[in-house]
Amino acid sequence: MDRSTLSTAVSSGHSSPKKAAALLAAVISAAVFCAADAVARSYPFGPRTRSVNDLGNQYVPFHAHLWDLLHGRADGGLFVNWQSGFGSSFLPDLGTYLSSPFALLVGLFPRDEIDLAVYVITVLKIASAGAAMAWLLLSLRPGRWWGAGLLGASYALCGWTVALGDYNPMWLDGLAALPLLCLVGEWTLQRRRPLLGVLIVALAWIANFYTAYMATLCAGLVLLLRLWLCDLSRRQRLVAAGRAVGTVVLGMGLAAPLVTVVYFGTKHAYPGRVVQFTPVGTEDLLARLLPTTYSFGTPALYVGMTALLLALALPFHRAVPRRVRTGWTVLVAAVALSLQWGPTHLVWHAFVTPQGSPYRQAFVLCALLVMAAWQALSYGLPDRRALGAAGALLALITAVASQSHLVKPVAWPILGLAVIGAAGGLLLLRRADGRGRTVMAGLALVLLFGGQFGEAAATSAVATRVRLGHMDDYVPWGARQETQAAAIARADGWPRYRTDPGREQTVANDPLLVGGQGAQYYSSLTADVLTRTLTALGDGWTSRGRNLQSLDNPVTDAIFSVGARVHSPVDTHQAYLPQLGGSLSVSRQDVPPLVTVRSTPGRAAFGPSPYRNQELLLGARVYTVPRTAVRDDNGKPLREQDRVGYGTALTHPTITADCPAGSQVHLWAPRYSGTARLAGRTALFRAQFPRNRAAMAPLGTAPADGRLRIELTPDRPGLIPRGAVGCLDTARLHRAVEHLKSTGATQVTVSDATVRAELPAGSRGTAVLAAPRIAGWRCAAGDGDAVPAQQFLGLIAVPLDGSSTSLTCQFHPPGLRLGTAVGAATLLTLILLGAVAAVRRRRSTTPAPPTTRTRPREPMTGVL
Repeated sequence: MDRSTLSTAVSSGHSSPKKAAALLAAVISAAVFCAADAVARSYPFGPRTRSVNDLGNQYVPFHAHLWDLLHGRADGGLFVNWQSGFGSSFLPDLGTYLSSPFALLVGLFPRDEIDLAVYVITVLKIASAGAAMAWLLLSLRPGRWWGAGLLGASYALCGWTVALGDYNPMWLDGLAALPLLCLVGEWTLQRRRPLLGVLIVALAWIANFYTAYMATLCAGLVLLLRLWLCDLSRRQRLVAAGRAVGTVVLGMGLAAPLVTVVYFGTKHAYPGRVVQFTPVGTEDLLARLLPTTYSFGTPALYVGMTALLLALALPFHRAVPRRVRTGWTVLVAAVALSLQWGPTHLVWHAFVTPQGSPYRQAFVLCALLVMAAWQALSYGLPDRRALGAAGALLALITAVASQSHLVKPVAWPILGLAVIGAAGGLLLLRRADGRGRTVMAGLALVLLFGGQFGEAAATSAVATRVRLGHMDDYVPWGARQETQAAAIARADGWPRYRTDPGREQTVANDPLLVGGQGAQYYSSLTADVLTRTLTALGDGWTSRGRNLQSLDNPVTDAIFSVGARVHSPVDTHQAYLPQLGGSLSVSRQDVPPLVTVRSTPGRAAFGPSPYRNQELLLGARVYTVPRTAVRDDNGKPLREQDRVGYGTALTHPTITADCPAGSQVHLWAPRYSGTARLAGRTALFRAQFPRNRAAMAPLGTAPADGRLRIELTPDRPGLIPRGAVGCLDTARLHRAVEHLKSTGATQVTVSDATVRAELPAGSRGTAVLAAPRIAGWRCAAGDGDAVPAQQFLGLIAVPLDGSSTSLTCQFHPPGLRLGTAVGAATLLTLILLGAVAAVRRRRSTTPAPPTTRTRPREPMTGVL
């Protein structure tokens, strides 16, 4: 939309400067973001995937699962996700990844365009953030609507957005929430829209409570500054602050049903690593203010040259009241310093240092820089003195930043053009204002908007390209996923048995993306009991235990009722991996039902051997675990202490062992990375201690003489543990499965959060549901009362006394009752407050009754 069109919109009776500014900011933000992806040849405008890191592993698959829920095709519901982790709590995941109102738009797209749906949602969130900021700026102080639109786009396209928010779309809700929460603060000052303010706070905390927390802190700081700058009395300021606190408390109360569930979900999650915060160097900090710089571990503070020059000019802008200059300058400086100090770093991150990027709160400083820039612009364009001082500061920043390795050669021409566009535009605009020259004003706006568009697009494009080279990436939905989904749909038999998407994963949450029900699960809320149980059984993981993988093993398939398993070749998109496997195939296995009955109570604990641990859960001995020897390239046995670090000195070590003829050979080497080969069959192991752990893998059948020689090709130093080889007797396994089938449930039905099973008459011992015993499960045998489920080596267990022929287990997310009670109490409080306010308004607006005057009686006249 061009300038004349927007001007017409402003002058019409159907719009306002705020609406025009918001529209301008949204259009610029969306256009620049898409243009940058086109320049980078990134999806959907080019062949390069944009599914890097958690975007491909978590957010796209979770949005696919939401699509399935909206269309009634998911296994499970709001409470339980039966597709991931053999049954995981879904409401915490929904509150973490999918509770944004924008997420519902995914249902409008075709299922095979899930990547496009997430991209469109990302663009809409960025555009909304720009519009909200433009609206806020004109609410803080009136000024040029196009200036508010330009600065709103500067905020939406800040470095934090293109460096972090781009592939963490759930955080973008906080980007949009920050200006809205600041707007709520303005309303509390003006005693306006109290109910709407509460609803905005609630919506922000529901959409993404993590970034909403940071945005709320920032809005609080802005409100404190506004209270200091206003001319209210001390009592009025305290009252206004109290109203703001009450608004936030009530809004958080309305969001409590979801926030408390997420909170308790994190309490039951597998613990991540403890990270110590280390501030970055000054040169790196300042470098991130410049365009086209990128780094994962530094604060992305870029806001564009126009916003940066205006913010730097504010302390020297004599048209701005001294109190305003001082207040905003001090606030920006204080928040900038808080990013670098350990205690305040913890405050910004809810007292937990992030395990990933350590400067997730950087968008807060970007917002304050933009608001400071607006203060400089709204009081009139800075004079040459102020712009000269800003230019000197920018030159100093650039000189210090030039020492950082983050400033690449491409940054200098972009920086030069950006400075010319920003400084030249501001100077020309000032001259045009003084002389009323329309042509000069038009040229100034071309420089400002052109420079903003160019530098923002370049910064975003560089971030996209560099990030793709430094992070793991995943192919968008295509032929591979279509083939996998079709194979799973044909084999699916849930809940009679599970269908596992396979060990050769495409992304970390394959079951959510292509269907089926497996062990694979990647979430910040992966349950502690799930990770520990599967680890004890020989499973592998990444992300320090929160990204569980599929476990291709007949015994665990029997334990978890995996009756069908997809086998795919290694994803060709992951070209750095050995391209193993042939065409896609589906193997089937006779397995027990989801609910089985064990004669033992399962009180024994897991030991160090995953083979013996599998036997404990199965209830039968099925493995032979032979002695193993690791030999070097020359066949010489290695000493125990030599079994670590042979990835460099030794290129082809071997493992030797003896197995019963015809048994299935499995190798467990959780800290080995590379390939293992036995008689023509090759298995892939990926480990990087302590971040990644390799899963147990099958290696084929033992030869007639039972002598094994497993050839290893390591790609980094590793370790082969004692008892690494397991020899599975398939006949024993078959007998164990037949026994579990004969004593197990005759019928099992599964809904969202309820499992019902019919048991053979006289069943005694322990009924075991093949699902992890995560917090929230309650079970009842027969007509008995539901009690918290017991645990059978990590699985759900219910004691049986022989009198019950049925079993019912129900799941209720921890924290939901508490959150619902808080939400209901908050809603009741709002209703009462609304009723009181309505009564007061009615009394204040009801006119006083008219005064009745007694008129004197007139004398009667007339003819009698």
